[in-house]
Amino acid sequence: MPVSAQAIRHEYLRHNKKFPHVWCPGCGNGIVMAALLRAIYRMELSKDEIVLASGIGCSGRMPTYLDFNTLHATHGRALTFATGVKLANPALHVVVIMGDGDATAIGGNHFIHAARRNLNLTAIIINNSIYGMTGGQYSPTTPFGAKSTTSIYGHIEQAFSISELAVTAGASFVARSTVYHAELIDNLIELGIKKQGFSVIEVLSNCHVQYGRRNQLGGAVEMLKEFKKNTVTVARAAKLSPEELEGKTTIGVLADRQLPISTEEYEKLRQRAGEGRGKV
Repeated sequence: MPVSAQAIRHEYLRHNKKFPHVWCPGCGNGIVMAALLRAIYRMELSKDEIVLASGIGCSGRMPTYLDFNTLHATHGRALTFATGVKLANPALHVVVIMGDGDATAIGGNHFIHAARRNLNLTAIIINNSIYGMTGGQYSPTTPFGAKSTTSIYGHIEQAFSISELAVTAGASFVARSTVYHAELIDNLIELGIKKQGFSVIEVLSNCHVQYGRRNQLGGAVEMLKEFKKNTVTVARAAKLSPEELEGKTTIGVLADRQLPISTEEYEKLRQRAGEGRGKV
């Protein structure tokens, strides 16, 4: 189905609420939001079939702008609220929008156990390597040596990979893109929503105001060019040596596997428990 920007705007945006948005000019959150809408539009899902949940942070404002069933939860708890929604109505497509701090710091335990349980949810994690909304503190994905308001002399901790963590923890589908690769994002989101099980789409994004400025990385355009320069596709990465991959980030589908789905197993358990009533 052809994607019409005008049709998407008319169908999915809350035109009379909270516009203009609060994101900084050049922020990658808008690119991710547009990609999500393109994916949903192509899938021809009705607004009532979608639940969009978020936590706290810049990305957490996204449900405010979109005319779906939406849920703005507390910091780090978006996945727990989304789990409750999915268990209550398994027919819904539940999509969770989080930032790197929201998902993997205060929400880290919820994230790894959502992956371990293989909940039938789609998690989109916008990773800009910093706490953008709350003042520019370092996050679990801030690179070693990078500067932030809480590492003014350079970060002394190693960052971890969100996507690799998701694969190891047991997610059925894991993919990664950057906000430079806009069309790839919506393709991966569509695959993630269609996948049965826990799907994680990590999107590397620019925070040129809090992160780029402090680390002399330039503005939004310069940071986008770096994403283009320093990424390789999964197919290309398979042909490169470890030396050639040094400093590069792999984008595309990183894991796609069939695993038992928590919500389906829970329903089977309910049925078994019901059949066993009255039995000693």
